[in-house]
Amino acid sequence: MAIELYTWDTPNGRKISVALEEMGLPYTVHPVNISKNEQFAPDFLRISPNNKIPAIIDPDGPGGQPISVFESGAILIYLAQKTGKFYPADPRRQVPVLEWLMWQMGGFGPMPGQVHHFLLVENPQDQRYGLERYMKETRRLYGVLDRRLDGRAFVADEVSIADFAILGWAWRHGRHKVDLADYPNVKRWYEAMMARPGVARGFEVALSC
Repeated sequence: MAIELYTWDTPNGRKISVALEEMGLPYTVHPVNISKNEQFAPDFLRISPNNKIPAIIDPDGPGGQPISVFESGAILIYLAQKTGKFYPADPRRQVPVLEWLMWQMGGFGPMPGQVHHFLLVENPQDQRYGLERYMKETRRLYGVLDRRLDGRAFVADEVSIADFAILGWAWRHGRHKVDLADYPNVKRWYEAMMARPGVARGFEVALSC
């Protein structure tokens, strides 16, 4: 049975369509147009109590019973454990995957997201303060990622859900006002990831209401 994906064209939404494609899981897409506040609909609230996309319903969940999952990081872990893909069985090798997944969830997402916000602020003084603060931190995080990828193909030992999570936000580097040429290891990794057929399909999922 196909997983039901509730999503929109955002970094967090694209993480999950990429993961589903890479894992070879059948799924159907339910667009949730956040520009029209569809994330506040009561039906969506039942599966995503924080009113955020993405969310999924797996009709064939644990014990063969349906289950809903919200929060992109939780969805990635759930799907990886369900399929046994992109998440090592060895607990020691799980650690870097979880570390970099949490790094993305806690920093490389919230900080660039603030850049997106302040770029739209009309008051020049407020915009200047916000961009100075959050662009500095966003670029610091790109530097952290660049150092991690020095001599590495992926952020952990092999391609994992952590790469999918980070890729969702690196995809918006132009909106972060970040030139990947300044971060050559990130640029190499980004181009290699975007060249993967499953990743390409995940970013091409049509979303319309």
